[in-house]
Amino acid sequence: QRRSLAPSQLAKRKAGEEEEEWHPPTTRKRQKPVSETDSGECYRSPFRKPLAQLTNRPHCLDSSQHEAFIRSILSKPFKVPIPNYKGPLGLRALGIKRAGLRSPLHDPFEEGALVLYEPPLLSAHDQLKIDKDKAPVHVVVDPVLSRVLRPHQREGVKFLWDCVTSRRIPGSHGCIMADEMGLGKTLQCITLMWTLLRQSPDCKPEIEKAMVVSPSSLVRNWYNEVEKWLGGRIQPLAIDGGSKEEIDRKLVGFMNQRGLRVPSPILIISYETFRLHAEALQKGSVGLVICDEGHRLKNSENQTYQALNSLNTPRRVLISGTPIQNDLLEYFSLVHFVNSGILGTAQEFKRHFEIPILKGRDADASEAERQKGEERLKELISIVNRCLIRRTSDILSKYLPVKIEQVVCCRLTPLQAELYKNFLKQAKPVEELKEGKISVSSLSSITSLKKLCNHPALIHDKCVEEEEGFMGALDLFPAGYSTKSVEPQLSGKMLVLDYILAVTKSTSNDKVVLVSNYTQTLDLFEKLCRNRRYLYVRLDGTMSIKKRAKVVERFNSASSPEFIFMLSSKAGGCGLNLIGANRLVMFDPDWNPANDEQAMARVWRDGQKKTCYIYRLLSTGTIEEKIFQRQTHKKALSSCVVDEEQDVERHFSLGELKELFTLNESTTSDTHDKIKCRRCVNGHQVRPPPEGSDCTSDLSQWHHCADKRGLQDSVLKAAWDAAVTFTFHHHSHEEQRGIP
Repeated sequence: QRRSLAPSQLAKRKAGEEEEEWHPPTTRKRQKPVSETDSGECYRSPFRKPLAQLTNRPHCLDSSQHEAFIRSILSKPFKVPIPNYKGPLGLRALGIKRAGLRSPLHDPFEEGALVLYEPPLLSAHDQLKIDKDKAPVHVVVDPVLSRVLRPHQREGVKFLWDCVTSRRIPGSHGCIMADEMGLGKTLQCITLMWTLLRQSPDCKPEIEKAMVVSPSSLVRNWYNEVEKWLGGRIQPLAIDGGSKEEIDRKLVGFMNQRGLRVPSPILIISYETFRLHAEALQKGSVGLVICDEGHRLKNSENQTYQALNSLNTPRRVLISGTPIQNDLLEYFSLVHFVNSGILGTAQEFKRHFEIPILKGRDADASEAERQKGEERLKELISIVNRCLIRRTSDILSKYLPVKIEQVVCCRLTPLQAELYKNFLKQAKPVEELKEGKISVSSLSSITSLKKLCNHPALIHDKCVEEEEGFMGALDLFPAGYSTKSVEPQLSGKMLVLDYILAVTKSTSNDKVVLVSNYTQTLDLFEKLCRNRRYLYVRLDGTMSIKKRAKVVERFNSASSPEFIFMLSSKAGGCGLNLIGANRLVMFDPDWNPANDEQAMARVWRDGQKKTCYIYRLLSTGTIEEKIFQRQTHKKALSSCVVDEEQDVERHFSLGELKELFTLNESTTSDTHDKIKCRRCVNGHQVRPPPEGSDCTSDLSQWHHCADKRGLQDSVLKAAWDAAVTFTFHHHSHEEQRGIP
């Protein structure tokens, strides 16, 4: 017999009712259900509640009770619908103001916290009187960034924040980040931007938007750095190409952004694009502008400077590892850009600072002129140091491997020497300079001699056309000479380079960066690499910006087969990280020492694991040594003003620097002769430098003079017999570590 398990049947059985015998229906006809009224009984499940009857009448007709009911609903604060949730409700919780005191965005008392601003301590009495809604809060760097900042970088971020918030110089909001290459200026500026975009003592963002202006080759690098350090926390807008209409549309959209949470608060743009589209960017305001490689603004008359200067932004940060490149007036332009007026006008600066300082720096200056120059120099330093921070690359010795920098003097080949003397006889550039004239032909003569020092092939066309200075010079070339193939034996520097590359390739797995100021010289490098079957990549002005980043990334990969990276110093000398290589050859010098310094800093950077070797090749006794000496003069000035070095020796008078067009064939190094090194006998260093003193001024860093016996670099020693006459061995970081 089957029993029903329906709830109603179970209830009946529990009540003690007689169980009726169940019989299956005899017909398929559906029977009418028995209603409660028919049976007089109601059987309900204990698991089901009776339904309440719905009516259209409201529960409460009293308006005051209704209003009170609605207010009770709205007064309840928002609660996160997660059991036992105790986390923060975010910056703004559904528009409802949070109760309690204002608090900083990050914990200022956490271990390792970098606190940029600390509210003043208040007495108990003042705390009672202060408005809780206006009390200032700590400004603390995001722990994501403060954990990776090195000590000098933490100091740099604090300095930058104090400057742009007008805490160092009241009324001025700019500064110059003048750290030398490789010290992490980019990371420090990203930290500054992120902090300003998210917090301030007033418990709200200090700025809404920021702009980074950089050389075109670094736009993608800045974008990658922001992504690297901030992850997905922010979405920068990088503009590195596109049509004029497309770029204008993006810039207008960026400038029209408003509010606490701007979708793309950082714009990264090149100097060239900024200049062409300055009108769109000048219609609004930007909270902060950062100018990378800011020495581009050394001339206050150029369009880029004027376009940036007219931008509506008080907070300006200029990044330059080499703020003084040629003269003090360029330095004035940079300081005036970030903090207008603190050094007066250009004319006042020149009269009060530049002329007395330069007169005092001249080797022929009188004692009174030197005294006055020192006084004005100290005054200038005291003013500028309030808005300029400068640390040298010596700090990196704690984090990076040894760097050995050598100036290698290479003798001219007989062909080069004959062509050089023939040119000086015919062109007579010396006579023009003695008359005080610097004509177009004089500048052309300088270029011709520099190219001749690189390789005779670079002036072969001028010899064929018998231009001024090269009449009959074609007869000096070997019979059957052709520029289609490179002949290293015709150039002293090319011969040394050929040895350096061959020895490096055969004895190690090191990679090499070759740097030159001329694309024609890079063409010669290509021919040499094809002859020797070296794999190489080349970066010059013809390569697109997007392709540059890919080429650099591939070369830096350990699995990359390329042995050589050819680099045009004009196109890629700034900002690139080429840590895949640890040897760099600077094939020709530039008048501007900053260009050489920038190019030579490509390999000795964060991430480098190997000992770095830098070779600066100079043709002995030629105009290249004169250029190097001029660099020394400029860098000595920079050492005084920027690095504040004392007693920097005056090695070259202005008269000596004008002796460009001479050839000294009897010397192993014209520069070494002029610095009157007191530690060498017959070109060989016989005693170490006195402690605390320098051999030269910015040659002050060239502590070791060496012939072949004094060389420790096996690669250079193997190349010595080719054409090397002398080397200056840099005071490298190996000595600071106690390495003999």
